[in-house]
Amino acid sequence: MLKLFLLCTLAVLSRADIGEEDDVLVLKKSNFEEALKAHPNILVEFYAPWCGHCKALVPEYAKAASMLKAEGSEIRLAKVDATEEAELAQEYGVRGYPTIKFFKGGDKESPKEYSAGRQADDIVNWLRKRTGPAAATLGEVAEVESMIAGNEVAVIGFFKDVESEGAKAFLNAAEAVDDVPFGITSNDAVFSKFEVSKDGVVLFKKFDEGRNTFDGELSKADLLAFIKANQLPLVIEFTEQTAPKIFGGEIKSHILMFVPKAAPNFNEKMVEFKKASEGFKGKILFIFIDSEVDDNQRILEFFGLKKEECPAIRLITLEDEMTKYRPESEAITADNIVAFCTLFTEGKLKPHLMSQDIPEDWDKNPVRVLVGKNFEEVVFDPKKNVFVEFYAPWCGHCKQLDPIWTKLGEKYQDSADIVVAKMDSTANEIETVKVHSFPTLKFFPAGDEHKVSLLKRGGMSVGVSSRLELLAKPKPAGPLRDCHCGGVYHFYF
Repeated sequence: MLKLFLLCTLAVLSRADIGEEDDVLVLKKSNFEEALKAHPNILVEFYAPWCGHCKALVPEYAKAASMLKAEGSEIRLAKVDATEEAELAQEYGVRGYPTIKFFKGGDKESPKEYSAGRQADDIVNWLRKRTGPAAATLGEVAEVESMIAGNEVAVIGFFKDVESEGAKAFLNAAEAVDDVPFGITSNDAVFSKFEVSKDGVVLFKKFDEGRNTFDGELSKADLLAFIKANQLPLVIEFTEQTAPKIFGGEIKSHILMFVPKAAPNFNEKMVEFKKASEGFKGKILFIFIDSEVDDNQRILEFFGLKKEECPAIRLITLEDEMTKYRPESEAITADNIVAFCTLFTEGKLKPHLMSQDIPEDWDKNPVRVLVGKNFEEVVFDPKKNVFVEFYAPWCGHCKQLDPIWTKLGEKYQDSADIVVAKMDSTANEIETVKVHSFPTLKFFPAGDEHKVSLLKRGGMSVGVSSRLELLAKPKPAGPLRDCHCGGVYHFYF
């Protein structure tokens, strides 16, 4: 009996080592495995205390934890201070903040990367999808009403026979979507309540039309296309919370309206912008950015804009390479925006490339200063070998490299055929040279072939969508762990 008491006491003491803050478990290397054993399904956020994105996530993450706890779910949320638990962070491949991973069934070998939004509902819906059925079975009208009322977007499948081919296609589509809850019903009363006369799918939402009824062939591909086209508002604001949905979606062409929300004519501009969006649903994502918000200033910088120049319109594509476009007319009217987008969809627009003016002393210092207007003349001089640093003024790694780059310039200052140069890539763009992270170092050898060699630096590359989402986030107050300074709506995280 004493032995059993001691074992129970030790178990309680072991569990007591796992602290909680606002229903979120606080984990360390010393209690990590114990937490996985105690809570087989656990979502873990690896964060840095100084990270602005991590700070923004805190209330929503805690809210999600409380929602799950209140409904009696076995799923728990946890967090790890990766700056204190560096060994644990390294073990799970943490390279940026926040990194969120889901450990299912106590499996610590292959956790799944969290891929949905950063609001509490997004987190909860994603976890439900990972631990339960792809679509909840809804037997009563009240259950359907509850799902619709409790979510920004919900997709309901109405099928008299839940074993039919259409129902199977619906469930297959449900399994492929992480951030939207799905329900399925065969109840006649539910059909009647929502005025559905035959098998079909309806997307309910708390914006725009309120509901969209699918009218195509019931196949997984067509259903996913339908959901993609209707799950976001016609016009969406760019914020820390909406960024994952914007960049994680399949629509890679974005038109942006930079406008101060406090401006007297804000509503007027929004009416015009929304009116223009209706004809490009599912093709171009219409986004507005509050140009007065401090965290958005680097996005303006990326597009070569200043607050005083807003309202303004720009368009960007996020395919293999980011390409920006600028309308000829600055007047924000529905007709102008429609004309601009139509030219884009028809492939008739030329990219907009930024350039500063050529400084008078650009060639007077050991490191030559390049801008868009003199880049090709200098770099593609057939008699010169040119080594260029593409940098961002705010990039920590670029600042560390600066004295080294200056010494390199001094070493070759008097060379007849070697030029050391630099270009501010936040203010200058070259169609033939794409810069994805900072600093990027490229060597252009002498000759007429216009060849280029990239000096690769470990840990610096990042995909386009990731880079863009990064741009939407505030610069960390502490030291950068890794300069994924190539951010979204350019170089930002």
